[in-house]
Amino acid sequence: MVSAKKNNALNTTKKRDITFLVVLIGIIILINFIGSFVFKRFDLTSEKRYTLAESTLKLLKNLEDEVYFKVYLQGNFNPSFSRLRNETKEILDEFRANSNNQIQYEFIVPGDGLNKDEASNIEKELYNKGLVPEEVIEKKQDKTSQTLIWPGAIVSHKGKEAVWQIFKRQIGIAPEECINNSVQELEYSLTNTIRKLQRDKKQEVTFIEGHSETDTLHQYDFMRSLSEYYNVNRTPINGKISALQQSDAIIISQPDSTFNDKDKFIIDQYIMRGGKVLWLIDPVNVNLDTLYMKGYSIGLNKELNIDDMLFKYGVRLNSVLVQDLQCAKIPINVGFKKSAAPNFQQFPWLYSPLVLPDVNHPIVKNLDLIKFDYLSTLDTVTAKGIKKTILLHTSRYTKTQPTPARLSLGMVKYQAKESQFTNSYQPIACLLEGAFSSFVEYRIPVRLLNDSTFKYIDKGKPTKMIVVADGDVARNDFNRGNGQVIELGYDKYSGQKFANKTFLLNCVNYLLDDEGLLQLRSREVKLRLLDKKKVNLQRAKWQFINVALPLLLVIAFAYIQFYIRKRRYTNAKV
Repeated sequence: MVSAKKNNALNTTKKRDITFLVVLIGIIILINFIGSFVFKRFDLTSEKRYTLAESTLKLLKNLEDEVYFKVYLQGNFNPSFSRLRNETKEILDEFRANSNNQIQYEFIVPGDGLNKDEASNIEKELYNKGLVPEEVIEKKQDKTSQTLIWPGAIVSHKGKEAVWQIFKRQIGIAPEECINNSVQELEYSLTNTIRKLQRDKKQEVTFIEGHSETDTLHQYDFMRSLSEYYNVNRTPINGKISALQQSDAIIISQPDSTFNDKDKFIIDQYIMRGGKVLWLIDPVNVNLDTLYMKGYSIGLNKELNIDDMLFKYGVRLNSVLVQDLQCAKIPINVGFKKSAAPNFQQFPWLYSPLVLPDVNHPIVKNLDLIKFDYLSTLDTVTAKGIKKTILLHTSRYTKTQPTPARLSLGMVKYQAKESQFTNSYQPIACLLEGAFSSFVEYRIPVRLLNDSTFKYIDKGKPTKMIVVADGDVARNDFNRGNGQVIELGYDKYSGQKFANKTFLLNCVNYLLDDEGLLQLRSREVKLRLLDKKKVNLQRAKWQFINVALPLLLVIAFAYIQFYIRKRRYTNAKV
């Protein structure tokens, strides 16, 4: 009798367990079936890495036609590029879910299933369209392998095509960090590609010429980067009011000669009509040829004849040179004897400040260090109705040197005294917004004012301008041996890349109201990269933890469960 009851209880428990298992499997299958139609991601990251920006969501919701991506980032890659491929697929899924399925894509292996000649033709076609291949060299303990991959996509929309370069190689940057940066910019670069396909007409950005401004070669990377969003040209004013009529924004980059009254008046009236200006001005001239050949130079005031304009608009440039303990390094030859071979060593150069933005403004938010050379300062002055925002200032340990200022390379031999650097947090870049007053207000001759053909505006439309007390911030270097342009912001001495280009692009984007691009570019994604040194030293340890330890835990759990069940049923029999 007792045995029958026990058997019935065991059968009931068994049926209940089987029923529970069947229901659980059914629920899992149902959830997976629903999940195949519904895409939802829960963002638990501290930086909201998987949450799309408002400007991106707005762009996706307003898509009226399909955007199709042929993604060539497919194949057997090393872990770094596999991570980039997975991140790319996830963000495309996110875009598709928020665009009412107007985003479609496929991942393709270039030349898959084709013979060698056909595959070569496909690769040539991709290259001619602008897709840049990447040769991945993977070094292992026993061998080294080389693989050519095409980390990008061809995007089509309404009969137009564009290239989405997913991975971007950066000179002097480690491959892991390049992957990190590429992942960080996925949303920005993807959104930017869609914007390019949708844009019917680009805005005009004009670099002013005629006053010994920075030449095209030293401004090439900045101009090239701007050309991705705008039509970029270089135009001399030459006293013609019509010279700037088609420009949505102008850039006055490191002029080195005096502006005459006609050119000043044309720029002023351009601003009165709502034009935007980015001023990159050096108030002090330093002859670098003399400095490097003789070891010393004198910094003198530049007579540009624009001080009255800027003062009227709300800013005063100061003719001083900044020395900052937070600075870059330059190579100095310490082989003092003429017969000795050159011996270059790197020393901190106080005249090359490194500025870390700490203002919560879209132009500078989340930017890395920005490198300046022979920097000056600025102050804001009273200008009715003008809102002034300081975008950048120097570090706590700053000293200003009035002109004429003597510079000597020999100063690197001496330790800078921190107690002398007391001019902390000097402003060096300022945003001005509002309706500006003409700098020639009340000074126009009566005969011109009474001339019906002369259209003078004394109070302008609301507009914006940015003033930076340095022109070198926009200069890129180039390799004199092969003529290759070095990326803007890359320091060939330290191998470090600074945020100069991003800062300048942000400035122009903000002036031209492309705040959606600003919002995306300023986002920060923190990838927790593995420490390669620890990986090599502790490989066996982590292989044991990740492979053997889970198995041991399962065996231990099974043994404990078996022991508990054995004791329970042994006691039950007794």
